[in-house]
Amino acid sequence: MEKRNILTKILAILGTVLVWFPIISTVVVALAGTMRSGIPRFDYLMPAELFPFALVGGILLFWASFRAHSQLRLIGWGLAVAFLSLVGSQGLAVVTGVASGKTEMSAELFAFLLGMILAYSFALIVTGVGGILLLRDLFRPSVAAMPSD
Repeated sequence: MEKRNILTKILAILGTVLVWFPIISTVVVALAGTMRSGIPRFDYLMPAELFPFALVGGILLFWASFRAHSQLRLIGWGLAVAFLSLVGSQGLAVVTGVASGKTEMSAELFAFLLGMILAYSFALIVTGVGGILLLRDLFRPSVAAMPSD
C-alpha cells in the first residue's frame, strides 16, 4: 500500500533539497568565483566535502520512496553508487599514501581518483533526479480524485 501522506511528502522535499545541495552549491560558488576573479574557478572536490548533506538527504529520499513505492530503484542505486564511489576513492587515497602525502600522486592514480569523484557526483545527480521524479509522483493528483467526464 503506497503512502502519499504529508510525512512522505516532507521526507521527499527535504531529501531532494539536501541531495541537490552539494551540486548546486558547487555550481554557485564556481560561478561567483569566476565572476569575481575573471578566471574560471571550479572546486571539483566540493560535492565530496558536502557529503553529509547528501547522505542525510539520500536516506530521507530512500525512506520516502520506500513509503510511496516509487523511484525506489533509481534512488537506492544512485545513493549506493555515490556512497561506494566516494568511500572507495577516499580509501584508495589513504591506502596508497596519497592522502597523507607519503606517496607522490601519479597521473594514472589522479585520473582514477578523479573518475571516482566524478562517478560520485554523477550518482548524486541521478539520486537528485530520482527525488524530483518522486516529488512529481507524490504531488500528481490520484486517479480517484480526478473528475470524470
